[in-house]
Amino acid sequence: MYFLVIAILNQLPQLAVFGRGASIMPLAFVLLVTAAKDAYEDYGRHRSDKIENGRLACVLVGDKFRQVRWKDIRVGEIIKLSANETLPCDMVLLSTSDSTGVAYVQTMNLDGESNLKTRYAKQETQMKNPENEKISGLIKCDKPNRNIYGFQANMDVDGKHISLGPSNIILRGCELKNTDWAVGVAVYAGRETKAMLNNSGAPSKRSRLETRMNREIIFLSLFLVALCMVVSVCHGVWLRRHKDELDLMQFYRKKDYSDEEIEDYKYYGWGMEIFFVFLMSVIVFQIMIPISLYISMELVRLGQAFFMTRDNRMYDEASNSRFQCRALNINEDLGQIKYVFSDKTGTLTENKMEFQCASIGGIDYSSGKASVEYEQTGNLDRGGRLIFWPKMKVKVDLDLLNIVKGNHTGEGGLVHDFFLALAACNTIVPLPVETPDPAVKLIDYQGESPDEQALVYAAAAYGFMLVERTSGYIVIDIQGERRRFNVLGLHEFDSDRKRMSVILGCPDETIKVFVKGADTSMFSVIDRSLNLDMLKATEAHLHTYSSIGLRTLVIGMRKLSSSEFEEWQSAYESASTALMGRAAMLRRVANDVEHHLTILGASGIEDKLQQGVPEAIECLRTAGIKVWVLTGDKQETAISIGYSSKLLTSKMTQIVINNNSRDSCRKSLQDAILVSKKLVSHSDATSGGSGDSQLALIIDGTSLVYILDSELENELFELACNCSVILCCRVAPLQKAGIVALIKSRTDDMTLAIGDGANDVSMIQMADVGIGISGQEGRQAVMASDFAMGQFRFLVTLLLVHGHWNYQRMSYMILYNFYRNAVFVLLLFWYVLFTSFTLTTAITDWSSVLYSVIYTSVPTIIVGVLDKNLSRTSLLKHPQLYGAGQRQESYNGKLFWATMLDTLWQSIAAFFVPLLAYWKSDVDTSSLGDLWTLAIVSMVNIHLAMDVHRWYWITHAAVWGSIIATFVCVMVIDLLPFLPGYWAFFHVAKTELFWVCFLGIIIGALLPRFVFKVFVQYCLHNDVQILREAEKFGNFRDTQIEMNHIVGPSHR
Repeated sequence: MYFLVIAILNQLPQLAVFGRGASIMPLAFVLLVTAAKDAYEDYGRHRSDKIENGRLACVLVGDKFRQVRWKDIRVGEIIKLSANETLPCDMVLLSTSDSTGVAYVQTMNLDGESNLKTRYAKQETQMKNPENEKISGLIKCDKPNRNIYGFQANMDVDGKHISLGPSNIILRGCELKNTDWAVGVAVYAGRETKAMLNNSGAPSKRSRLETRMNREIIFLSLFLVALCMVVSVCHGVWLRRHKDELDLMQFYRKKDYSDEEIEDYKYYGWGMEIFFVFLMSVIVFQIMIPISLYISMELVRLGQAFFMTRDNRMYDEASNSRFQCRALNINEDLGQIKYVFSDKTGTLTENKMEFQCASIGGIDYSSGKASVEYEQTGNLDRGGRLIFWPKMKVKVDLDLLNIVKGNHTGEGGLVHDFFLALAACNTIVPLPVETPDPAVKLIDYQGESPDEQALVYAAAAYGFMLVERTSGYIVIDIQGERRRFNVLGLHEFDSDRKRMSVILGCPDETIKVFVKGADTSMFSVIDRSLNLDMLKATEAHLHTYSSIGLRTLVIGMRKLSSSEFEEWQSAYESASTALMGRAAMLRRVANDVEHHLTILGASGIEDKLQQGVPEAIECLRTAGIKVWVLTGDKQETAISIGYSSKLLTSKMTQIVINNNSRDSCRKSLQDAILVSKKLVSHSDATSGGSGDSQLALIIDGTSLVYILDSELENELFELACNCSVILCCRVAPLQKAGIVALIKSRTDDMTLAIGDGANDVSMIQMADVGIGISGQEGRQAVMASDFAMGQFRFLVTLLLVHGHWNYQRMSYMILYNFYRNAVFVLLLFWYVLFTSFTLTTAITDWSSVLYSVIYTSVPTIIVGVLDKNLSRTSLLKHPQLYGAGQRQESYNGKLFWATMLDTLWQSIAAFFVPLLAYWKSDVDTSSLGDLWTLAIVSMVNIHLAMDVHRWYWITHAAVWGSIIATFVCVMVIDLLPFLPGYWAFFHVAKTELFWVCFLGIIIGALLPRFVFKVFVQYCLHNDVQILREAEKFGNFRDTQIEMNHIVGPSHR
């Protein structure tokens, strides 16, 4: 828009400062670059869309299935899929090749999860064949929405009112697996599918550096207006002083004497002349607003992203995933992070669960007598021919295994029910896998939750092997005997209840409800009057498991009478068919049956730390970054992981806040603040004011309920500022986002959030920088993130290396662009002062236009992409160097004003050296203009060369090639007879004075800067300069270098 306005103004005859063709050049260049970029992206999208929309699917047309293109599928049409085909729309299952109506789908294209999911066709439609009999019905469902995990609908078929839920719909992009065919009806198609509605890309964010840069641009805009005002006012004064001479004054000539009748020649009066001069000044000084800087920044960020994604040190071999840069406009923010908010499960840990121990009936089975009892877990099929083995080995406790093999009364009965609950209370799908031995098959358990997979494998290891699952029943092989259990109801896990339950019709015709969940939610529904000693023993075992870092679940059950079951079934059917408030109604129905449970026991599952996590956290803390861990796990589990990850140390003083009311939270916070102030004061006295308090705050989600969004937020923030580590336990997804918002709203420090699951999305989007881990919980976090990586440890390389480089490069590039544009504008301004304020320029139109487009643009882009002020080794060995970005050492107000002062001096030197040298000579303005053009371009490129830290062949080519290209362009322009200044360069370049002035401008302009750089290097050096010197002289490894403190202010 800026270039467009300038180009339009220059087309007016009264304002035509430049040639009309030349004035279009900047606009044409910007549009050309933008058009080329957009055309490339649009072509890729068009080609991808054409391929996607042109794919074929079988749609029922008349009484036969015919091939129809995806883009022609409409809502209400019946579609048939074969195995391994991808769904073209969101469809409700009507029937499948499985007699029970089960279909297996893979949702990797939708959420990245490779495990198979089960979807079910309703029995009322399972037996119908659309090719033989007409199917008619009505489906009432939600409006199109982005929730890929929710679906509520009702279907009326043959006079029956049937409820539909998430288990009955398959979404576009899913693949049909292990199912020969499936038939369904399209409910959302085209752009209304959930996959398309979620295809919004990464969130748009603006970097902190760019925001501060815009503030400086506003100042430059005001400075531009001031220059134009000075020129226009001075021009008005000049017109007043020479009003009697204007009629015949050369080059101005107010009167036109070419005809007999004398007229005013292009003179519009004193006021309009001032106004026109103001607009002409805007045109001449237009590059004071560095619009080309935005294009340069985009190109530099693109280059930086290329090298970040190609960094093999951030390549994860386990998942075969490289670093992804999903948001190109915040690369430099990676070098200024002060707070890191991290999820625990799947982010710090592997999220690959392994069953370790169990407490059953109040007895702890976690002794050292464990071995891999693989031979005892194989089971024969009904024909006695095939042997089934669990695919994954699990360590078993020998004492517990012997009890399982014994009778099922007393203690054995509790153990039997415990493992039956593990095998049945889940949504796991058992899949047989072929082996080289045709008589042996492996059972692979596929499911959405790694915890459930670990528990089912554990049950199989103890002889309770889940071998079949349908929509109506499951088959469990119990010690070699297959038993069928009817699944009468299933309440899936939700974040409010924090538990799940299944109602089974057992072979002995009893009805049992099995429930598993977090201890906080389970103990509230356990019947404490049944066996208080067992309950207390289980609680003690849970505390022990949590203290060693295990994830725990509590298992309970109770028998249902026929009347209780009928009452539940009636309420469940009513709730499941409701279109409004279905989730809340189902939650109430679940709560009505999940009470007065008999406790069976608890499980302990290990989630191991990822490789390099302790070292990464220690490195980040050394760099002055505060690491907060926000997890939904128990406090004991989180603390244990905190110690193993080196987030917590034995030297730290822990402040724990666990409260159940606002008043108690207020008192705890006030007491904690007093303690923290005393410890900080003591730490300052003993460590010389370093500010490293060695305080750790541990707070749970219940306390945060009363603190967040209340007046207690300020007290929590004050306490957090005094702590070096924050550990939040039992927090909900929205609480994670609330904690990030607490810091963002009260400080200017940069925040980063990193997580791997859907529960981390709100936190990732709230932070200044969001990073998704490509982990076991799908790609929800990745899709919502700005950057994505495979392991937490890569964060060190990303921040301390690439973040430092990106921030330093972009900061310098912005200041350099301000300098190179301002020095050219000031040169033009000085010239205007000596030409009666008439806006004539000695520099040709084309040189003025090409100055920021060709003459000086390439070097700054190359340096912005490739320059490195320190090596990777130095940055990783001394994490304290990261503090330069946190303290904004590379871009701040002082540096901006220092740059402007240097710019002012260089413009004065560049203008007045040739002016004084050629004073009273007969040199023409075109020759002076060529001298100024060549000198300015050489000066700004040498200025850049003085600041380059690391030279590559392409850097040399860009810097010195730009100077050579400028000489070539000036000569070509002066060779064209139809342009002003024909042959000017070749006349003036033959004289010695020209080259003396050329060298004099460069030396005179850059000498003060060179002297100042030498002075700073030897007298005011900082950590970065010390390390650069150590690298240069090769004694890096042998030199002990004192770093600035990571918390306190810089002492250099």
